[in-house]
Amino acid sequence: MISSFFSKAKPIHFVVTSSVLLFVYIFVKFFLGNEPIEALNILKQIALFVVCLFSIFVFDFLSGKNDLTKKNSYKILFFTLFLIMLPQTFLNSKILVSNLFVLLALRRIISLRSKKEIKKKLFDAAFWLSVATLLYFWASLFFILIFVALVLYAIADIKNGIIPFLGIIAVALLATGVLIVTNTDIETYISSFNYDISFDFSKLNKQSIIISSTIMFSYFVWALVYYFKGINTKSRTKKPAYYLVFIATLIALVIIIISPQKTGAEFIFLFAPLAIIMTNYLEMISEKWFKELLIWILIITPIISLVL
Repeated sequence: MISSFFSKAKPIHFVVTSSVLLFVYIFVKFFLGNEPIEALNILKQIALFVVCLFSIFVFDFLSGKNDLTKKNSYKILFFTLFLIMLPQTFLNSKILVSNLFVLLALRRIISLRSKKEIKKKLFDAAFWLSVATLLYFWASLFFILIFVALVLYAIADIKNGIIPFLGIIAVALLATGVLIVTNTDIETYISSFNYDISFDFSKLNKQSIIISSTIMFSYFVWALVYYFKGINTKSRTKKPAYYLVFIATLIALVIIIISPQKTGAEFIFLFAPLAIIMTNYLEMISEKWFKELLIWILIITPIISLVL
């Protein structure tokens, strides 16, 4: 039974999920995406796949280190299945890498609960989010999490509110330096950012995206009630982290709604917080048959999506 297999955290789970992810990644890139089979391009695709694997590793670390889930591998299973359900995420390298930096930032933001190295964590979080913004402008909305965390963790020192801006300035200076060295016009580069907002969802009107997103949102709405019930049982020091995950989910949903170019790739920002919410829900279910049903639906959905 799959639910029993992933009920404990074991290295074999990374091997299984990574193998499945690699198979789908190759299929999407070279068969659906028609990527040219050339040495340079293959190296690029290997690098992007490593980004996918590292994203799973960072996600597993941030959720496990901050006790957002119990010691199981449901979270990496869900995260991997969500990636496979919407393989459009593989086709947009900038969003794929941007999401990795968002996860690195989220790891530092949630770890503020320890009240140790606060200034360093705030700087790191702002730094990573700034880099993510350079790749995908609307990732900048996750800066909201930094200031919400300061409130939830009752970090009252005004000086700490200035630190994130130093992280932003640091990235801005580094980016400017790179542009000067590469002889790139700064104004042209800034104008290349897509600040637009669009509510045109016509490009998402594909059977595969509709099926996957409908199941994903259905799971989210269903599990959310139990997620908040679970928060009430957590200790006072742990509750803020769970609220931050929920707010990260809302920010991801806003990005999906306002994204100027809706291809399905923008859903990737939703995968990590949703995987945590779903894992918490699965941990509360006592009926094994229902756990199996929920997981198998997510396994079958990508197969249907890839065929359509």
